[in-house]
Amino acid sequence: MTLAQIIEHRNRSANDNPYGRMAFIEAGEFAMGSDRHYPEEAPSHRVAVAGFWIDRFPVTNEDFSRFVHDTAHVTVAERDADPADYAGARDDLLVASSVVFRRPKSQVDMANPYNWWRYVPGANWRHPDGPRSTLKGKGRHPVVHVAYEDALAFARWAGKDLPTEAEWEYAARGGLEAQDYAWGSELEPDGRVMANTWHGEFPYRRVPEDHETTSPVGSFPPNGHGLFDMIGNVWEWTSDWYAARHNAPVSSCCSGASTARGAAREASFDPRTPHVKIPRKVMKGGSFLCAPNYCRRYRPAARMAQPIDTSTCHLGFRCVVRHG
Repeated sequence: MTLAQIIEHRNRSANDNPYGRMAFIEAGEFAMGSDRHYPEEAPSHRVAVAGFWIDRFPVTNEDFSRFVHDTAHVTVAERDADPADYAGARDDLLVASSVVFRRPKSQVDMANPYNWWRYVPGANWRHPDGPRSTLKGKGRHPVVHVAYEDALAFARWAGKDLPTEAEWEYAARGGLEAQDYAWGSELEPDGRVMANTWHGEFPYRRVPEDHETTSPVGSFPPNGHGLFDMIGNVWEWTSDWYAARHNAPVSSCCSGASTARGAAREASFDPRTPHVKIPRKVMKGGSFLCAPNYCRRYRPAARMAQPIDTSTCHLGFRCVVRHG
């Protein structure tokens, strides 16, 4: 289908939507991953996906506030960490905190991400930039500072689930096959900015017209499936364990699937920190911090590992509903 046909089909079926702010993604097959960019995106391979519903927007602060009001959920970032889970960790890293971007005043060593990342005590979804910050004027911004268990708890409260990596990528591509971006082959077609990403020299210089952090959901054009912010704004959790390269999917119906999933979880540990046994999930989509000179992961195929216990100022999520 062409992009115009995809949008026409989406508009025809909009009145048949039983899930409100969700779009139905029809079953199909697509080329997942990429052999042209970062090594963890390879190999490109064919994947079949069953039909499912997916949120048109990332979960917002307004959405998450309703969930917390109904459930009294306390996020991971709002709790002190258990020292038994982090042998040898400094005391100041065990207090309730989350990871916040701090823009340096000048160029820094790009090999050291601690030049712009900080664990900030008191930073959480209610206080995205630290304890003195608020959500005033940010009700329609994506919720951030949510760890994996927080995202999953919301999804279950809403009667939904978190997408697999394949579901997420299939939806993000918007019906386009083997294109670099969710809207086609060019990052900014005819000079049009299509997503909330970094313009300028990361991490210290950003053009004044940019959003400094997150933007209200729906601020940029949707993809061919009518989905907003699949690229940029915030990274999004998926339910898949991370591997350095794409692995064959594990079906829940297959013999030995439980053992295979357990092995996938073990394999998700970061080999650079063998003493830290925190499994990692795949996050997708890039964020407002992705830049041409540092992290060109504002593409459907792009993927990164995220420890399930760690929340940040540029990571959120959206939900799915599956048939059957």
